[in-house]
Amino acid sequence: MKIVVNGGTGLIGSKTVLILRQGGHEVIAASPRSGVNSITGEGLNQAMAGAQVVIDLANSPSFEDKAVLEFFETSTRNLRAVEVVARVRHHVALSIVGADRTPDNGYFRAKVVQEKQIVASSIPYTIVRSTQFLEFLGAIADSGADANVVRIAPGLFQPIAADDVAAIVAEVALAPPRNGIVEIAGPERAPFNEFVVRYLKAVDDPREVVSDPEARYFGGRVEEHSLVPLGEARLGRIGFDEWLRRSQAAA
Repeated sequence: MKIVVNGGTGLIGSKTVLILRQGGHEVIAASPRSGVNSITGEGLNQAMAGAQVVIDLANSPSFEDKAVLEFFETSTRNLRAVEVVARVRHHVALSIVGADRTPDNGYFRAKVVQEKQIVASSIPYTIVRSTQFLEFLGAIADSGADANVVRIAPGLFQPIAADDVAAIVAEVALAPPRNGIVEIAGPERAPFNEFVVRYLKAVDDPREVVSDPEARYFGGRVEEHSLVPLGEARLGRIGFDEWLRRSQAAA
Protein backbone atom coordinates (compact mmCIF):
# COMPACT_ATOMS: atom_id res chain seq x y z
CA MET A 1 0.00 0.00 0.00
CA LYS A 2 1.22 3.51 -0.79
CA ILE A 3 0.95 5.86 2.18
CA VAL A 4 1.88 9.54 2.33
CA VAL A 5 2.86 10.86 5.77
CA ASN A 6 2.67 14.65 5.77
CA GLY A 7 5.09 15.79 8.46
CA GLY A 8 6.93 12.52 8.03
CA THR A 9 10.23 13.78 9.45
CA GLY A 10 8.89 15.08 12.78
CA LEU A 11 8.72 13.43 16.20
CA ILE A 12 5.65 11.30 15.49
CA GLY A 13 6.04 11.27 11.72
CA SER A 14 9.50 9.70 11.63
CA LYS A 15 8.40 6.93 14.00
CA THR A 16 5.22 6.29 12.03
CA VAL A 17 7.10 6.12 8.73
CA LEU A 18 9.52 3.55 10.18
CA ILE A 19 6.70 1.34 11.47
CA LEU A 20 4.86 1.38 8.15
CA ARG A 21 8.01 0.71 6.11
CA GLN A 22 8.86 -2.22 8.35
CA GLY A 23 5.39 -3.52 7.51
CA GLY A 24 6.29 -3.55 3.83
CA HIS A 25 4.38 -0.48 2.73
CA GLU A 26 5.54 2.17 0.27
CA VAL A 27 5.76 5.28 2.41
CA ILE A 28 6.47 8.86 1.36
CA ALA A 29 7.86 10.94 4.25
CA ALA A 30 6.50 14.26 3.02
CA SER A 31 7.97 17.49 4.36
CA PRO A 32 9.30 20.75 2.92
CA ARG A 33 12.86 19.41 3.16
CA SER A 34 11.86 16.46 0.95
CA GLY A 35 10.24 18.78 -1.59
CA VAL A 36 6.64 18.23 -0.48
CA ASN A 37 5.01 21.29 1.04
CA SER A 38 1.36 21.27 2.10
CA ILE A 39 1.35 25.06 2.49
CA THR A 40 2.66 26.02 -0.95
CA GLY A 41 1.39 22.88 -2.65
CA GLU A 42 4.87 22.05 -3.95
CA GLY A 43 5.24 18.35 -4.74
CA LEU A 44 1.82 17.31 -3.44
CA ASN A 45 0.47 15.99 -6.73
CA GLN A 46 3.52 13.83 -7.35
CA ALA A 47 3.67 12.52 -3.78
CA MET A 48 0.00 11.55 -3.66
CA ALA A 49 -0.25 9.93 -7.09
CA GLY A 50 -1.43 6.37 -6.44
CA ALA A 51 -1.63 6.83 -2.65
CA GLN A 52 -4.39 5.01 -0.80
CA VAL A 53 -3.81 6.64 2.60
CA VAL A 54 -2.65 10.08 3.73
CA ILE A 55 -1.57 10.63 7.34
CA ASP A 56 -1.36 14.29 8.34
CA LEU A 57 1.10 14.86 11.17
CA ALA A 58 2.43 18.24 10.04
CA ASN A 59 2.78 20.98 12.64
CA SER A 60 2.90 24.74 12.45
CA PRO A 61 6.37 26.31 12.77
CA SER A 62 4.76 29.16 14.74
CA PHE A 63 2.43 28.83 17.73
CA GLU A 64 1.17 32.42 17.44
CA ASP A 65 -2.64 32.32 17.25
CA LYS A 66 -3.10 33.78 13.76
CA ALA A 67 -0.14 31.93 12.24
CA VAL A 68 -1.13 28.52 13.59
CA LEU A 69 -4.72 28.93 12.40
CA GLU A 70 -3.56 29.92 8.91
CA PHE A 71 -1.18 26.97 8.83
CA PHE A 72 -3.78 24.30 9.59
CA GLU A 73 -6.46 25.91 7.40
CA THR A 74 -4.14 26.17 4.40
CA SER A 75 -2.41 22.82 4.82
CA THR A 76 -5.65 20.89 5.27
CA ARG A 77 -7.34 22.67 2.36
CA ASN A 78 -4.43 21.85 0.03
CA LEU A 79 -4.27 18.22 1.14
CA ARG A 80 -8.01 17.74 0.64
CA ALA A 81 -7.92 19.16 -2.88
CA VAL A 82 -5.13 16.85 -4.02
CA GLU A 83 -6.60 13.84 -2.21
CA VAL A 84 -9.84 14.17 -4.17
CA VAL A 85 -7.96 14.11 -7.48
CA ALA A 86 -5.74 11.22 -6.35
CA ARG A 87 -8.77 9.29 -5.03
CA VAL A 88 -7.24 8.77 -1.62
CA ARG A 89 -9.31 6.29 0.38
CA HIS A 90 -8.41 7.28 3.95
CA HIS A 91 -7.26 10.53 5.54
CA VAL A 92 -5.81 10.20 9.05
CA ALA A 93 -5.02 13.27 11.15
CA LEU A 94 -3.51 13.70 14.60
CA SER A 95 -5.32 16.13 16.88
CA ILE A 96 -5.52 16.81 20.63
CA VAL A 97 -7.72 15.46 23.40
CA GLY A 98 -9.68 18.37 24.83
CA ALA A 99 -9.07 20.68 21.87
CA ASP A 100 -12.78 21.47 21.72
CA ARG A 101 -12.93 22.14 25.48
CA THR A 102 -10.17 24.76 25.71
CA PRO A 103 -11.35 27.67 23.53
CA ASP A 104 -8.90 30.22 24.97
CA ASN A 105 -5.91 28.25 23.67
CA GLY A 106 -5.18 29.44 20.12
CA TYR A 107 -3.42 26.24 19.07
CA PHE A 108 -6.34 24.12 20.26
CA ARG A 109 -8.79 26.38 18.40
CA ALA A 110 -6.80 25.87 15.21
CA LYS A 111 -6.91 22.08 15.63
CA VAL A 112 -10.70 22.26 15.97
CA VAL A 113 -10.89 24.16 12.68
CA GLN A 114 -8.67 21.51 11.07
CA GLU A 115 -10.96 18.75 12.35
CA LYS A 116 -14.03 20.50 10.92
CA GLN A 117 -12.38 20.78 7.51
CA ILE A 118 -11.60 17.07 7.53
CA VAL A 119 -15.16 16.14 8.49
CA ALA A 120 -16.55 18.38 5.73
CA SER A 121 -14.42 16.69 3.06
CA SER A 122 -15.63 13.85 0.86
CA ILE A 123 -12.57 11.78 1.80
CA PRO A 124 -13.21 9.02 4.39
CA TYR A 125 -11.28 9.89 7.54
CA THR A 126 -10.18 9.03 11.04
CA ILE A 127 -9.14 11.71 13.52
CA VAL A 128 -6.81 10.51 16.29
CA ARG A 129 -7.03 12.79 19.31
CA SER A 130 -4.04 12.32 21.59
CA THR A 131 -3.23 13.58 25.06
CA GLN A 132 0.02 15.51 25.46
CA PHE A 133 3.28 13.68 24.81
CA LEU A 134 5.63 12.67 27.62
CA GLU A 135 8.41 14.10 25.46
CA PHE A 136 6.97 17.59 26.05
CA LEU A 137 7.18 17.53 29.86
CA GLY A 138 10.38 19.59 29.86
CA ALA A 139 8.90 22.26 27.63
CA ILE A 140 5.71 22.28 29.70
CA ALA A 141 7.73 22.87 32.87
CA ASP A 142 9.64 25.69 31.18
CA SER A 143 6.39 27.31 30.01
CA GLY A 144 5.20 27.60 33.61
CA ALA A 145 8.52 28.71 35.07
CA ASP A 146 9.07 31.93 36.96
CA ALA A 147 12.67 31.97 38.17
CA ASN A 148 13.04 28.86 40.35
CA VAL A 149 9.31 28.20 40.65
CA VAL A 150 7.19 26.28 38.14
CA ARG A 151 3.47 27.01 38.39
CA ILE A 152 1.31 24.19 37.05
CA ALA A 153 -2.46 23.77 37.17
CA PRO A 154 -3.66 20.78 39.24
CA GLY A 155 -6.05 19.46 36.57
CA LEU A 156 -5.76 15.83 35.54
CA PHE A 157 -3.07 14.81 33.07
CA GLN A 158 -2.57 11.54 31.16
CA PRO A 159 0.50 11.95 28.92
CA ILE A 160 1.41 9.39 26.26
CA ALA A 161 4.77 8.34 24.83
CA ALA A 162 5.53 9.27 21.21
CA ASP A 163 6.29 5.61 20.44
CA ASP A 164 2.76 4.66 21.48
CA VAL A 165 1.25 7.50 19.45
CA ALA A 166 3.11 6.41 16.31
CA ALA A 167 2.16 2.76 16.77
CA ILE A 168 -1.54 3.60 17.13
CA VAL A 169 -1.53 6.08 14.24
CA ALA A 170 0.07 3.46 11.98
CA GLU A 171 -2.50 0.87 13.04
CA VAL A 172 -5.40 3.27 12.48
CA ALA A 173 -4.07 4.16 9.03
CA LEU A 174 -4.13 0.52 7.96
CA ALA A 175 -7.65 -0.07 9.29
CA PRO A 176 -10.89 1.00 7.57
CA PRO A 177 -11.79 4.69 8.05
CA ARG A 178 -13.85 5.37 11.18
CA ASN A 179 -15.36 8.60 9.84
CA GLY A 180 -15.05 9.69 13.43
CA ILE A 181 -12.66 10.27 16.32
CA VAL A 182 -10.39 7.87 18.21
CA GLU A 183 -9.01 9.19 21.50
CA ILE A 184 -5.71 7.92 22.87
CA ALA A 185 -3.90 8.53 26.16
CA GLY A 186 -1.12 7.24 28.35
CA PRO A 187 -1.68 4.43 30.89
CA GLU A 188 -1.29 6.70 33.95
CA ARG A 189 -3.59 9.51 35.08
CA ALA A 190 -2.65 11.95 37.85
CA PRO A 191 -2.76 15.68 38.61
CA PHE A 192 -0.78 17.70 36.07
CA ASN A 193 1.59 19.14 38.68
CA GLU A 194 2.49 15.66 39.98
CA PHE A 195 3.78 14.56 36.58
CA VAL A 196 5.91 17.69 36.37
CA VAL A 197 7.31 17.06 39.85
CA ARG A 198 8.24 13.49 38.87
CA TYR A 199 9.89 14.66 35.67
CA LEU A 200 11.96 17.43 37.25
CA LYS A 201 13.10 15.11 40.04
CA ALA A 202 14.12 12.46 37.50
CA VAL A 203 16.28 14.91 35.55
CA ASP A 204 17.76 16.51 38.69
CA ASP A 205 16.06 19.84 38.07
CA PRO A 206 15.88 21.67 41.43
CA ARG A 207 13.02 23.98 40.56
CA GLU A 208 10.01 23.91 42.88
CA VAL A 209 6.63 22.99 41.41
CA VAL A 210 3.66 24.90 42.78
CA SER A 211 0.09 23.75 42.22
CA ASP A 212 -1.73 26.86 40.97
CA PRO A 213 -5.35 26.66 39.74
CA GLU A 214 -4.81 29.96 37.90
CA ALA A 215 -1.75 28.74 35.97
CA ARG A 216 -2.27 28.73 32.22
CA TYR A 217 -1.33 25.98 29.80
CA PHE A 218 0.13 27.78 26.77
CA GLY A 219 -2.45 30.52 27.27
CA GLY A 220 -5.40 28.28 28.08
CA ARG A 221 -7.11 27.79 31.42
CA VAL A 222 -6.98 24.17 32.61
CA GLU A 223 -10.00 22.71 34.39
CA GLU A 224 -9.96 19.31 36.09
CA HIS A 225 -10.78 17.33 32.93
CA SER A 226 -9.57 19.72 30.21
CA LEU A 227 -6.66 17.55 29.06
CA VAL A 228 -7.89 13.99 29.58
CA PRO A 229 -10.43 11.83 27.72
CA LEU A 230 -13.96 12.09 29.05
CA GLY A 231 -15.11 8.75 27.66
CA GLU A 232 -13.58 5.65 26.14
CA ALA A 233 -9.96 5.97 25.05
CA ARG A 234 -7.30 3.64 23.79
CA LEU A 235 -4.36 3.56 26.20
CA GLY A 236 -0.69 3.35 25.33
CA ARG A 237 1.55 0.72 26.93
CA ILE A 238 4.50 2.87 28.00
CA GLY A 239 4.19 4.43 31.45
CA PHE A 240 6.24 7.33 32.79
CA ASP A 241 8.99 5.22 34.38
CA GLU A 242 9.48 3.05 31.29
CA TRP A 243 9.49 6.11 29.03
CA LEU A 244 12.07 7.79 31.24
CA ARG A 245 14.28 4.69 31.23
CA ARG A 246 14.15 4.52 27.42
CA SER A 247 14.78 8.24 27.06
CA GLN A 248 17.81 8.19 29.33
CA ALA A 249 19.21 5.10 27.62
CA ALA A 250 18.91 6.81 24.23
CA ALA A 251 20.52 10.05 25.40
